[in-house]
Amino acid sequence: MNLDTLRSFLDVAETGSFSLAAARDGVMQSTVSGRIQSLEQEIGSLLFSRGRGGAELTPAGQDFRSYAEKIIQTWSQARQQIALPAGYVGSFRLGGPVSLQDRLSIAWVLWMKNNAPDIALHLEAGYSDVLTEGVASGMMDAAIMYLPRQRPGLVVETLFQEDLILVRHSELDGSWQENLVFVDWGPEFRAGFNQAFANVGAPTLSVGLGALGLQYVQALKGAAYLPRGLVSPLLTDGKLVAVEDVPVFRRPVYIVYPTRGRDQALLEKVVAGLRELASGLDRDNSPT
Repeated sequence: MNLDTLRSFLDVAETGSFSLAAARDGVMQSTVSGRIQSLEQEIGSLLFSRGRGGAELTPAGQDFRSYAEKIIQTWSQARQQIALPAGYVGSFRLGGPVSLQDRLSIAWVLWMKNNAPDIALHLEAGYSDVLTEGVASGMMDAAIMYLPRQRPGLVVETLFQEDLILVRHSELDGSWQENLVFVDWGPEFRAGFNQAFANVGAPTLSVGLGALGLQYVQALKGAAYLPRGLVSPLLTDGKLVAVEDVPVFRRPVYIVYPTRGRDQALLEKVVAGLRELASGLDRDNSPT
């Protein structure tokens, strides 16, 4: 088994055609057919059912597809990590939610440039499950997230508490209840919201991402519960207005990292830096 064979397998799976896969790979159709045949012999199962309609994955092929994708992805990331830029001695891979990319990730990059200038940085955004899996598999060195899962070999540490405040567009026409964009911040938030606003009807628009919720608030001139740090510039500019006499919900933000990193000294420095930056975010979350 080699990478070219796996790529041909994935191309046939995607296109449903040996000839289209060959054209994509820049090889003869017979080459692709030979690669797939060799792969099937090595695995001991038929991966495609062939017919006039093209090539379709068998149940075994469907199972193998996810493994092939992971192998190709792992190889690509390994090449990226090993090929360090000139003058750099190492790299660090940090994951985080989209809503924190501006506030924390940029500050962290600046901190690293000052405190570890010879370390190349790789940042990825994603949901908590994907980030947790990335750290557990070694594809990421650490990740910041809202809903971590306890896994063997991982440390889950509260980094800071984030205030979720109710804001409305400055040009909102009508009540915030009738123009609510419900951002789903997890089960604890849902329970607190339902208890505090038992008389508020079911929202007509719900989203699962804070950054997306903010976009809809601005586009629809609505209202939503959003992180204080995220909306602070818009509150200062007068584009958003904080709704008064409503609860403020606190939501913990976690950092997840392995008990033993591939470069333990660097890991400890990064975690210390994130704690330092997070303490500033805690202060920013405090009401003025």
